Amino acid sequence: MGGHRIGHGTRAAVTLCAAAALAAPVGAASAAPATDGPGRQGTGQAAVLDCSARPEVRPGAFLLACGDGNSRLVSLQWASWGTRTAVGRGVNQVNDCVPYCAVGTFRSYPVTVRLGSPDDRGHFTRISLTYTGDRPDGAPRTVSYPLPG
Repeated sequence: MGGHRIGHGTRAAVTLCAAAALAAPVGAASAAPATDGPGRQGTGQAAVLDCSARPEVRPGAFLLACGDGNSRLVSLQWASWGTRTAVGRGVNQVNDCVPYCAVGTFRSYPVTVRLGSPDDRGHFTRISLTYTGDRPDGAPRTVSYPLPG
């Protein structure tokens, strides 16, 4: 399958989405309680914090760009989920922002998702996406982002 090029606007959208994903949840994460959420105690599993700073284990969907919603993971299926790492597959839906984000089209890209670097509360603090087929214009094959812990 050849690479699907969707224009220069996508590169900006991916960059903006990454910036939003980094900036938006940080404030929310600072308000997160020091204890794990319901159902987590004694599970031996780490969690990933959603945009509301709630811990989730094996989510089926995950918003990467909390600020504007222009990048999200859907159809997530987890092959493994432990205390140090989690690995799964899904689809990264990215707004191409052409001609601008409010009327852009969401494009779907299959990805392998890796979570890691849990903090002392068991919250994953790093996410990596590896595009297994087409990918957004200008995006490297693998991208990694910090997550709030």
